[in-house]
Amino acid sequence: MRIKDLLNPKSICLNGEAKDKNDAINKMVALMASSGAVSDVEVYRRGVLVREEESTTAVGEGVAIPHCKSDSVKFPALAAMTVPAGVEYDAPDGEPVRILFLIAAPNSKDNVHIDVLSKLSVLLLDENFTADLLKAKTVEEFLAVVDKAESAKDEKDASQEKSSGFPQVLAVTACPTGIAHTYMAEENLKKAAAAAGVTIKIETRGSSGTKNELTDDEIAHASAIIVAVDVNVPMGRFDGRKVIQCRVSDGINRSAELVSRAAKGDAPVFSASASDVSSSGAEKKSAGGTVYKHLMTGVSHMLPFVVGGGILIALAFLIDGIYCKMNGITPDGTFGTMTAAAAFLKGKVGGVAFGFMLPVLAGFIAFSIADRPGLAVGFLGGAMAANGTSGFLGALVAGFFAGYTVLCFKKLFSSLPKSLDGLKPVLIYPLLGMLVVGLGMNFIVEPVVGAINGWLNAGLNRISGASAVLLGLLLGGMMAVDMGGPVNKAAYVFATGMLAEGHYNIMAAVMIGGMVPPIAIAAATILFKSKFTAEERKAGPVNFIMGLAFITEGAIPYAAADPAHVLPSCIVGSAIAGALSMLFGCTLMAPHGGVFVFPVVGNPVAYIIALLVGSAASCLMLGILKKKVA
Repeated sequence: MRIKDLLNPKSICLNGEAKDKNDAINKMVALMASSGAVSDVEVYRRGVLVREEESTTAVGEGVAIPHCKSDSVKFPALAAMTVPAGVEYDAPDGEPVRILFLIAAPNSKDNVHIDVLSKLSVLLLDENFTADLLKAKTVEEFLAVVDKAESAKDEKDASQEKSSGFPQVLAVTACPTGIAHTYMAEENLKKAAAAAGVTIKIETRGSSGTKNELTDDEIAHASAIIVAVDVNVPMGRFDGRKVIQCRVSDGINRSAELVSRAAKGDAPVFSASASDVSSSGAEKKSAGGTVYKHLMTGVSHMLPFVVGGGILIALAFLIDGIYCKMNGITPDGTFGTMTAAAAFLKGKVGGVAFGFMLPVLAGFIAFSIADRPGLAVGFLGGAMAANGTSGFLGALVAGFFAGYTVLCFKKLFSSLPKSLDGLKPVLIYPLLGMLVVGLGMNFIVEPVVGAINGWLNAGLNRISGASAVLLGLLLGGMMAVDMGGPVNKAAYVFATGMLAEGHYNIMAAVMIGGMVPPIAIAAATILFKSKFTAEERKAGPVNFIMGLAFITEGAIPYAAADPAHVLPSCIVGSAIAGALSMLFGCTLMAPHGGVFVFPVVGNPVAYIIALLVGSAASCLMLGILKKKVA
């Protein structure tokens, strides 16, 4: 069934007028009744209004599609009305509605109601289609516009079905935390492919695991594969195929360019060697980019242990804090294990999980450098740092030390007979690697880095007053500089390292600095509507949730669209929030979670004040600095 078949000419009104939303609905229902599709007009009208109360049926860009599925409908039908002057309709983008399609569907098993709504929604996303509908001077011309657009879509769908069935372009997206960048890159690549008329399939490697995994047949038939990642992903499967390797941020900000290149096959042929089975995505890695990639691979695998273990430890302290207050007891050296529940959370579960932090960090840094043979050697170095005096800094050194040590052994023993290949990763590399790394950690890294770590901790323990505020100002601002990029990650990694050393005020300043940008942008899209596009205003409120959940990356699309005004605004607000957090003496023992871990924040009321002040400062600057959109 085609859309034209459902549109009775009697149910079409061109150049209509409506005072408000209810008036528009009443006129649309009257048009529907004129087609004879409705047996009880009042019951149908109430059904349309009830659906409207659930959520507005305006879809933005001047279009609304009210609808109702009811026993009062005799057969499926459509009514349409154009309102050139526009009518206020509670649209998500705040724009008046100029085109309305009303759907009537009988209460039967077939889903005509859903199918028509879906087909109409797709067609109405095309600005040219809606513009042609508004230009129509007669009902016949209006129907012709609808029929032409639907035919074009059906022809395009049919041509795609006749193709091999394999996507033209493939992509892989992944970021260190696997929370936001991974899926934002996926969404932008999909949009770019749709705009270019290119079929695409995207494999995401996020915090919940690998989804939509690419198959061997799809890889064999693709014109090119886009690998937009900031951590190692399996690359051996792409051997001999054209591959574009780039940062995950490029998948967000350069999606149209990447899709265009991939569709044309404009990419180098990837060659995988025995030791080159994974990649971070950089086509030409600088020394700094390589180090960052290895570090982020370690951090991404470390985070689940830090977050889960850290929150459980924080809950243990919270339970003991409540216990002490209820019984008038002064906390002592056993605080955190005073009650059975706290002792279980801290000693049996959270503490054990948190104890894996440094070995996992070092192990996966080494894994990133030397593949699987480096993993065990890195774990050993990280464990020695955790049990010694070098701590977090020692684990960082151990990861790189172990990785490059094993890499040297790989090259050193590359000329051994092929018959010994199976022996290398299970005996030669781990045995010699552990011996060398163990000696190096014990006699060089522990004494030197341990002394540096001790000096750093002593200095952090002494900071107070202006020094603490300055540190909070710096770390908070860093969280907004690139919103998930190297500067942001440097501040966060430093905070998690200091968390292990017991400096909980630093983690509090860093997390609040990362929460400010999305919250400020969400508020600005509401308070300063003229400074944002319709699409930005529509997506803005979602950033409230992302900000409260400590997902700074929600602000990236806005920063990418207007970096000269958005970045300074966000940096200032984040810096203020971080400084106030330090000034108020706020602490946080959980390394993630945003508002969900506020119960374990030290001085929570002041922490919320700092968040509100920082967000308000950024929001106000956005309102002042950003220019009105055309």
